[in-house]
Amino acid sequence: MRSFLITASFLALAPAAAQAQAAPPPAGDAVYTSNLVTRWGREVTPENAWRLYPRPQMVRERWLNLNGLWDYAIAPKAAGQPAAMDGKILVPFPVESKLSRVARKVTPDDRIWYRRSFTVPAAWQGEHVMLNFGAVDYEATVRVNGSVVGSHKGGFDAFGFDITPYLKPGANELVVEVTDPTSAGTQPRGKQILDPSGIWYTAVSGIWQTVWLEPVPKLHITEVRAIPDIDRGTLDVAVALSGWANDTDAVRLTASAGGKVIASTIIRANRRATLKVPGARLWSPDDPHLYDLKAELVTVRDPYAGEKERDRKAYDSRFTFHEQQVYSRAQVSGAPRDSVDAYFAMRKISIGPGRVQGQPAILLNNKPLFQNGTLDQGWWPDGLYTPPSEAAMKSDIVFLKKAGFNMLRKHIKIEPARYYYDADKLGMLIWQDMPSGGGEDQYLAGTSRYQAVFPSETMAEQQKQLSEMIGELRAFPSIVMWVVNNEGWGQYDSATLTRFVKGLDPSRLVNANSGWLDVAPDASDVLDIHTYEDVPKTPPLQANRAIVLGEYGGVGFPIAGHIWRPGKGNWSYQVARDEKDYLARYRRKMEEVVRQAREAGLSASVYTQTTDVEDEINGLLTYDRAVPKAPPESLSDIAAPLWRVETQD
Repeated sequence: MRSFLITASFLALAPAAAQAQAAPPPAGDAVYTSNLVTRWGREVTPENAWRLYPRPQMVRERWLNLNGLWDYAIAPKAAGQPAAMDGKILVPFPVESKLSRVARKVTPDDRIWYRRSFTVPAAWQGEHVMLNFGAVDYEATVRVNGSVVGSHKGGFDAFGFDITPYLKPGANELVVEVTDPTSAGTQPRGKQILDPSGIWYTAVSGIWQTVWLEPVPKLHITEVRAIPDIDRGTLDVAVALSGWANDTDAVRLTASAGGKVIASTIIRANRRATLKVPGARLWSPDDPHLYDLKAELVTVRDPYAGEKERDRKAYDSRFTFHEQQVYSRAQVSGAPRDSVDAYFAMRKISIGPGRVQGQPAILLNNKPLFQNGTLDQGWWPDGLYTPPSEAAMKSDIVFLKKAGFNMLRKHIKIEPARYYYDADKLGMLIWQDMPSGGGEDQYLAGTSRYQAVFPSETMAEQQKQLSEMIGELRAFPSIVMWVVNNEGWGQYDSATLTRFVKGLDPSRLVNANSGWLDVAPDASDVLDIHTYEDVPKTPPLQANRAIVLGEYGGVGFPIAGHIWRPGKGNWSYQVARDEKDYLARYRRKMEEVVRQAREAGLSASVYTQTTDVEDEINGLLTYDRAVPKAPPESLSDIAAPLWRVETQD
């Protein structure tokens, strides 16, 4: 989304909106929170705040949710832990949000302190206990009973620590301290800014996803990576454990559909296997079929027992077909030591011949499928980064499906893992952006001709967080494209980063630069332009990559009583007078998208945007999700010709 306003329109609200009751102006370090609250936000309590298991691709049966009211304090960064806390905060909502019950600013010179106690269930006696965080923005240090158990840097990825050595009988004290430079730093942060306005939104700090405990054995499963191959009818599965394994440590994999086992094997721990999936039912937006996958850490009898020169044979067989054979026949002793439930889909995303000769297209399951999407910011008036609930989060996807969209571009934000689970279940394709970083002087302009310059340490940290995003999210089949850069915001060496991403995950498409400076034509799978003109521009023909509109649209329509700052000028690219005018403007843009798909071979388009966000009113929905700017059925009817394009001769 553009950071300059040449094509934008500023508008004053209608008199009815201007007269709406505004929230009191912030005083001291208070954050402006508006009067807008979603219907889900009104139902949030300390007892029901985000209660579902937070990791749907690695489900364990036993766990303890630590969300709820914690003690908190905000103090100078240079000071030690305060003797007295400031009050209570509702975790997992960020400090600046209304739902946190705090709504205070956090500056780069501040440190947030969290504190609560917990008791480990007696049934976990003798097991190792993991303390897990869905996400903390930005740099966290964690203490249990006064001892530092670990630190983490990064605002979007999950992390955890084995806290077993630090536990004691009865109540244990957990303290988390967090610092966050927000827009004063160069770290990945997306659209957060300390002085929000226009397309830049209220800063978010601290714990903003679920915190939980779970018991595991010392050696346990940490990741299950499943990559489908619909052309071979197979699923490649790699299972990573928390440490080194012995010859008798193995993993049993079981794939099933509707409770019926379709494939099973045993592999040595920290290895991979290939499962056959005969007659696969392919995942698509119209048929989002998912298969179940279970991984169990088991003990097997010595697979090499009786072989001549047993030790030499076992050593020479590492990572060979012979090793796969002997472990697949190994006998399991006793019950599984660890077990996780996951799932997978048989689907393929690729570039290939499209409808227009000479212009490659994006293919789903080897066939062209136009991807009609929205730019999806993922912000909420009451929870900011944190949706009020999973039901609230899921409602956005449900609305988009009704409105004729089969894709969304998750715009420089990473969601809680359950969001991608909902997309998998509902059949919504996702383009996942890497959250932008960099300082103001490292943001390219639309006229820039070369990329930003960063210190090596900064680049290394951004690349680390890029790889963590991919590592955490590659299990979700709904994600079909990684977007490395948005409009040059902190863009550097994008060709190298694109090849880096392709190396990490060759099963998906990579979009090097969404909008503006296209400097990776040989690495990127798509040419992506942004066009906020009344009639969208057409990307130029590309011989070796697909063409897409990574952003277009931006029709603003203020709805009285559903405005973030009543009485203040709001921001949009265009302004609609009423619903009829709104639909006419939307239709004009969509008709051009249809023409480009039919005549130019356009593969995808991303309309700005799903919802209003703070001062920005470009949404199909109001910020509180209470009012659609037009009926979703009308939007779907306007988009319907897109699906006929693929079936025309």
